This record gives sequence, C-alpha cells and structure tokens, in this order.
Amino acid sequence: MTPAKNNVLITGASGLIGTHLTELLLSRGDGVHHLGRAGKRSGVPSFTWDIQKQTLDAAALHSVNTIVHLAGANVGEKRWTPKRRQEILESRTRSTRLLFDTLQQQKHTVKNFIAASGMSYYGPDRGAVFTEDDPPGNDFLADVSRQWEAEADRISSLGIRVVKIRIGLVLSKKGGALEKLAMPVRYFAGAPLGSGDQYISWIHVDDLCGMFIKAIDDPTMHGAYNAAMPQHTTNREMTKAIGAVLHKPVFLPPVPSIFLKLALGDMSQMVLQGNRVSPEKILRAGFKPRFDNLSDALKDLLVS
Repeated sequence: MTPAKNNVLITGASGLIGTHLTELLLSRGDGVHHLGRAGKRSGVPSFTWDIQKQTLDAAALHSVNTIVHLAGANVGEKRWTPKRRQEILESRTRSTRLLFDTLQQQKHTVKNFIAASGMSYYGPDRGAVFTEDDPPGNDFLADVSRQWEAEADRISSLGIRVVKIRIGLVLSKKGGALEKLAMPVRYFAGAPLGSGDQYISWIHVDDLCGMFIKAIDDPTMHGAYNAAMPQHTTNREMTKAIGAVLHKPVFLPPVPSIFLKLALGDMSQMVLQGNRVSPEKILRAGFKPRFDNLSDALKDLLVS
C-alpha cells in the first residue's frame, strides 16, 4: 500500500469547510484525523478535546505532520450577547492555546500548522483594498481575529511552520451564506441589504479548500494570506448576480439598515459592513483559482 502523502489533523472538521477539505484530502491519498467535541462519527479516526477543561486526547497527534485548525463558534448563529461574544472569542483563542500547550509538552511529528482566520481582521471598509500588511481593525470581529492569529503565531516558536488563511464569504451549495442569500431571490423577495454598496469578499469553497491544500503542500508559505477573489463585488451586485443565475428578477428596494439592526442587534454589522481585500499574495505564490468570476461560481453552485 502506498503511504499517505500527509497525515492531517483537522479541528472543526464537521463544518462546511472541514467536511469538504476532508473529502479532497482523502481523495488524493492523504491520511485525515478529526479533533472535536464529539466521538467517532465521520469514517476517519476521530478524537476528542475539551476546550473549557483544556484537555486533549494525546493520540490525536499520532503520526500527524500537519494541523489544520478550523475550530470556532459560528459568528452568525446567535445574537451577540456578552456571553456569546465570549464564546466566539474563547472558542478560537483557547482552542489554539490548547494546541500550543499540547505541542509544547509532548513528543510529536507536526511540522505545519494551517490556521483559519477571518477577513474581519481588517475591520470595515476604509476606502482602500486591504493587503496582508495592513493593521487590524478595531471592532469586535477584528479583535477576535487579531487575538486568534496571535495565539496561532505562538506556535511558530516551536519550530512549526504557521500559515493563517483569512477567509472571506464562503460560497457553497451545502449551506452557509449562499443558501441564505439565494433563498429570498428564489421566492421573488431578493433585495440588497442596507445601502447595498458594502463590499463582499467572496470565495468558492473549492478554491478555499484548494488554498488550504496549497498551504499544506508548499513549504515556502508562511504568515497570513487573504482567501478571496480579486473581483470586488457589492451586496447589491451579489444579489443581482444570484437573480441572473436563477432567472429571477431582483426588483425590491433595499432592506433598511434599521430593520436589520432591530432583528440582529450588533450582529447586523456582518451584513451591513464589508471590505475589499487583495489576494495577490497567494496568487504570487502560485495558487490558481478555478472560480475567480462570480457568475461562474454561482452557476456551478446554484445550477449544476
């Protein structure tokens, strides 16, 4: 039997990205382990951890050479009460800290640590296209991403290569944001949100997972990389593009910001604010996206 190219441990593997990434890695012959709160349920070796108690099954790291760290509470799942804000932050920082402590304290074969982060690192649009060299913003999600990345950066002190993938809006046919954006359009209720002029930094799930795989394979990659396409798209343009692909008219006026703020509270900033980012760094590293055109990405996900 040909040995696996890599043995990859994925945290947060039950989510949209982790599920797709697992399939792609297995299809090319990599070994995959999962680390999460639940026991074995995925068809691959699965191990448990308890982030609150800071405990981790040491067997999870057996023969692993790469960790892909995706774990983190869904920022769009519940209203941002003080308790939920704490959960969003600590699910990222304390989980990363637990991995650091475990790697520091026990023998292992890990050489690569590929961490998820968010495009929210930069905060809302400041009138320019953000690159990886720009400083973080100063709102809640920007601070979460900053602290999350700071914990990941500590792992480089252990002689492990660290890559941070700052993820934009992930487009997938298996749930996530696209499903929520497309549903009202399907029923002739599609409309821009707020001004509609806020930018959406988007990426097809295939390309996002492709970036993670490149980060696993390419030893020259270090530090942060933006995971979005160079086509800068507003909320209004995204809504109209979905309508065009589904052959549904988008004619309603924008949904007023005040309604979204009343319905979502502080979480409304996720849909009312946006930013533009440059993917030039990862493109220069040799990554070639399959779907760098929004219409093509939507046709692949909504039609095929």
